[in-house]
Order: sequence, then structure tokens, then C-alpha cells
Amino acid sequence: MSSSPLSYVLSFSCPDSIGVVARYSNLFYECGINITEISNYTDPQSNTFFLRCVFDISGMSCSLEQFEARLKPVADELEMKYRLRCATALPKIVIAVSKYDHCLTALLTKQRAGALPADIVAVVSNHENCRALTEWHNIPFHYLPITSETKPVQEAKMLAILDESEAELLVLARYMQILSDDLCAKLSGRAINIHHSFLPGFKGAKPYHQAYDRGVKVIGATAHYVTADLDEGPIIAQEVRPIDHEISVEQMVHLGHDTEATALSQAVRLHCEQRVILNGQRTVIL
Repeated sequence: MSSSPLSYVLSFSCPDSIGVVARYSNLFYECGINITEISNYTDPQSNTFFLRCVFDISGMSCSLEQFEARLKPVADELEMKYRLRCATALPKIVIAVSKYDHCLTALLTKQRAGALPADIVAVVSNHENCRALTEWHNIPFHYLPITSETKPVQEAKMLAILDESEAELLVLARYMQILSDDLCAKLSGRAINIHHSFLPGFKGAKPYHQAYDRGVKVIGATAHYVTADLDEGPIIAQEVRPIDHEISVEQMVHLGHDTEATALSQAVRLHCEQRVILNGQRTVIL
């Protein structure tokens, strides 16, 4: 749904207990806040409550700063992990890519069309292949070549670009390099990868070849948060496409480009709309 500059998004998770809903809803009522969109979920396994709401501050009986000051003790009491932001503020993202440009093309096109609520502030790559495409969209392109010897320096430059541009998210759009454990830790919850397979099956290199050898009847793609454990981060979005025995591995690769671009675009949109909340090794999408 569309939002106005007077709309804010609050999302949080906390241990589930009697009175959680009453505590935050009473605060909203006392501050004269009108909730326009709300969704919540309680996970019985982790005993955790999750909520995302959009609210209008035009009729508030206090200032936004006063509301935030009153929210903090409630958050402390309920052990909330929360995030509050203006609904129209576009999160800044940096995209990392190698030679394949289909995921990058989808993200750039969707941003240009207004279908991706994000501000793509830079593209980084270990190859020059995507420079022309990136610069055509008037976005800075950073060529960061990498070898095993220069990886620490290259990753430091990538992290500097993220910091200098104030980007909150790194999107690996078929970036064919494995991030170091140190960088994964620094970007925990702030980096999304697209794996050209329907995880948890067929991890690592050449998953389409692995899938072909097993004679699968569907191929897919998985967008997930990056962790130090390769291709095992919390899953955000997945896409599949049916195939049959006549499809060659080369055809699978080309068909898979659509599922990869769709899954990654969906995951980035969900993250930027503040709909994804981590739940251990899983995610809750609200």
C-alpha cells in the first residue's frame, strides 16, 4: 500500500507473554496514533512474538520524539528488538555483481519503475562487464578486482563504500565470490545473497549441474541472508519453475535466470519494506 510522509513503520520481536499486545496498543492509544496496517505472529517453538505495523502520526497528541521516548521503556520491559522509521524513507543499498547481469538488471529496472522501495547508491564488481549498464542508470560503478592475496583489501574497500554511502544493505546479485567470515559477521542481517538453487538442496558451485544429474522436476532459486556458513543463511524468498527430462543443463541455466531475478527482487523488496524479522535460523515475513 502507498504511504505518506506522515506514515511510520514499527517492527519488533520479543518474548511472548500475556499483555504484550495490551502494552504497545495502549501506548499507541495514549499517543493518539492511528494504526493503518498491522500484522503479527507468535512462534510457539521459540515462544517469540513478532509484529509489524504502519501508523499515521497526523493526529498524534504528542511529538514523534516524545512517542519514541515513551516507547523505549516499554521496549526495555518487553525485551523488544525493534526498528522505527518513516515509511517513505528509501533504504540505501549497494549491489555486488560479477559477470552475470540478469539480477542486477531486474533490480535497476524495478527501482527505475518505482517498484523497488530502495535507493541503489552504488554497484561494486570484480569485473568490468556491468559498468555500462550501471552507469546508464546514473549509478556509481566501483571496479574492485580480487585475488586470494588481495581479498582483505578488496573487502575493506567494499565495506568503506557501504559506510561512506550510508547503505544499510549489501545485495549479492550473482556476485561469484565468497565473503570472508569477518565481513559476514560485520554485515549480519545486512547482506542478501541469491543462490541459483532451491536451498537447502544443491549448495555450492554449479547447482544446476547437480540438479540435472539428479533428474529434478523443478528448478529454483533462493534469496537468503548471508552468514559465514555457505548457502545456509536464513531464507527470505524462493522461486521454482517446473522442468522435464527434455531440458538440458544449459537450458536449465537460462531458465533459472528468471527465478533468480524474481526471488532476489522479492527478497530485497521485503527487506526494504521492513517485513522480514529474523527468528533464529529462520525468518518471519509480515
